[in-house]
Amino acid sequence: MRATFMYGAGDIRVEEVADPKLEEPTDALVTLTGGPAPVRAYIEELLPEVLDGRLEPGKVFDRTVSLDDVPAGYRAMDERESIKVLVKP
Repeated sequence: MRATFMYGAGDIRVEEVADPKLEEPTDALVTLTGGPAPVRAYIEELLPEVLDGRLEPGKVFDRTVSLDDVPAGYRAMDERESIKVLVKP
């Protein structure tokens, strides 16, 4: 099986690892996927904020949440309180 590892800024590698094993009843296997963002869908809403200096276009993540707060992170993006949320364990 292959897994993605982030060793530092710009140092992301795909490596072979052993297949995961569930050892505790509370263990779970999680797959994270991503895809292209529908940028054009939000350009009319966000471009004025960029041009007025209220939004920094180079900033990817504007909120950080713990694993326990992932639902709140999704809610913040859905309600347009955040553009992109970073999840940290």
